[in-house]
Amino acid sequence: MADAQVTLTYSRNIGVVAIATGKHYESAEKVLSATGFRRGEAGTYHVSDRDEAAAREALARLVRSARASGIEVAASSRRFIGDAARDIARLLPGQWDTQVEIYAHPVWQEDLLPYLWDNGDLAHAVRTARIPYAATLTNRASDTTLLLAERPGHRLGYLVGAFAPEAFGEVDGDPRAPRSIIVLPLPGPAAQAITERYLPVYERAVHERRITMVAEALGLIRSELDARHELRALSGADGVPSAGLGSSGPEAGVLDRAWREFLTVVYHAPVLLDRCRPQASPWPQDAEVLGRLAAALLTAQEICDDLSNTGAVLSDDEHHQRSWPVIATWLTHGNSFLRQARAAAPSPPPAPALPSPPPRALPADGPVHRF
Repeated sequence: MADAQVTLTYSRNIGVVAIATGKHYESAEKVLSATGFRRGEAGTYHVSDRDEAAAREALARLVRSARASGIEVAASSRRFIGDAARDIARLLPGQWDTQVEIYAHPVWQEDLLPYLWDNGDLAHAVRTARIPYAATLTNRASDTTLLLAERPGHRLGYLVGAFAPEAFGEVDGDPRAPRSIIVLPLPGPAAQAITERYLPVYERAVHERRITMVAEALGLIRSELDARHELRALSGADGVPSAGLGSSGPEAGVLDRAWREFLTVVYHAPVLLDRCRPQASPWPQDAEVLGRLAAALLTAQEICDDLSNTGAVLSDDEHHQRSWPVIATWLTHGNSFLRQARAAAPSPPPAPALPSPPPRALPADGPVHRF
């Protein structure tokens, strides 16, 4: 394979789309600019097909210049992935924004791996095959970002997976990650598969990982206190820290580390609390406890707001006095919360209203044509 390639595809909105890739993709971009192609979305290049003669001439110039420069030009039988993403997004429940991503240099696609939350074919393809471009579909209301990529080595179909929510950090190799799916190259069936098969599994995985992160944060706080024998020395009733704490020395370090761990609870627990339905669970008596936990989270958020306000001055002692009752409440009642959260499976999203497919056979994808 040449060190620079140009892949040609077609968009119904902008005409012929050209994507420059390879270790020396810059040379391909220079040839595209010199032969009449204009730079557009996400670093793609295009030439309008409104004037068919002009478009043909631009393509002929491109092929001649590319050959002279040792650049490979290939015409894909697939339509522009940006069009495919937008057509699917319109049929998904909720509001989805799309964005084309170009991984021009081969190493760039490796940047996907730490945050691609997948335990299936998509992650495997990113590791082992060349994926020069893809598209993201983002629902900001649910903090969900899907990745749509052409299926390597196949003439039909797309791979659909997801990035982890930002607060999850790096997730490469997570065995509990959802598995990507293969969808047909038709918007209706693709959107239906994503809605009915992928999103429910993804949302459950997000729910369970949030629970795990909250449980681990509370466990780390307890372990820190136990390791330093601070739990008994600093605790009030029920073996939790009391409000009468100093602001310096070893105790202050324990308190500061506990607060940093507790920020994981502050971020992830509200979504889980909102889904809890104690009256519908085997433990309806937890309703009062969940109310206390929710109130404690409100106080924690107020502390976060004060700490982030550059005009406010919050001393260490005041911080400890305000934050420890919050953490104490969660150490005391955390187990009740966790059992309620585990019982609160997320509701699957509604299925999209899909148009009836036209009464015709699927168009056969032909081979990639090389010039």
